[in-house]
Amino acid sequence: HRGLAVTVAEQAPAVLPTIDPDLGGRLGEHLTAHGIAVRTGVRVEGIARTGHALHVTGSPSFAEDTDLVLVVVGVQPVTDLAHAAGLALGLKGAIPVDRTMATALSDIYAAGDCVETYHRLLGAPTYLPLGTTAHKQGRVAGDNAAGGNAHFAGSLGTQVVKVFDWAIARTGLRDHEATAAGYQPQTVEFTAWDHKAYYPGAHELTFRITGDRATGRLLGAQMMGHWQAAVAKRIDFFAMALYHQMTVAQCLEVDLSYTPPLGSPWDAVQMAAEHWLRVVRSDRSR
Repeated sequence: HRGLAVTVAEQAPAVLPTIDPDLGGRLGEHLTAHGIAVRTGVRVEGIARTGHALHVTGSPSFAEDTDLVLVVVGVQPVTDLAHAAGLALGLKGAIPVDRTMATALSDIYAAGDCVETYHRLLGAPTYLPLGTTAHKQGRVAGDNAAGGNAHFAGSLGTQVVKVFDWAIARTGLRDHEATAAGYQPQTVEFTAWDHKAYYPGAHELTFRITGDRATGRLLGAQMMGHWQAAVAKRIDFFAMALYHQMTVAQCLEVDLSYTPPLGSPWDAVQMAAEHWLRVVRSDRSR
């Protein structure tokens, strides 16, 4: 927006590796369409000053001169104090805690980006440094430190980002994550309008629903579409369904609001769920 030439160097095969790589590829194309040079599969290895510029190098065969470098390499827990206090560290160097956010040391609680997070679907600790998770954990830790009896319900890894006029979101497990957790996942893609197409201003939404073939249980969802098409609130629908361990079929039973400028009698989230059911039933009948 400020007229600068921008290059994104991403080590992963596609940008935004928290979503499926092919969806990340579409997002990369969206960035390119807005004038951003996208280089994936690049490992940045050096930043050196050359005169008034910064020279960025990496492999394979990456070299760029630039005025400014933004380094975005994820989150690493800062746990030196906890380790010095005698706490053993867990996943990615994070502090293990129980559901009350208590550590292994008496009367010491921890929360946020420095701790392991209980995953509601996996039933096990993982590392999910998210602001929403940190707020909930902080409230539980503070309550219990003051003598309460609160428990952290768990995270689903629900995320949303805005990139130009797109919003991209996910919650729950992707296909490979569900397989590793012992489920029998099937992931199905579907495209729907965000509201009745005859009403002006409709936008297409892309859904990717993951469910368990054996039980029909919803396992995860990914979405992308125009940021004004309520992507964030629709991924929140799936997060709520996951929280309550709903099946994909039960998503069709929820009484959702409707008016033509804002939705459809069957909302786009329910159309996507119904499409998953049809695909699974069709596969079973073969």
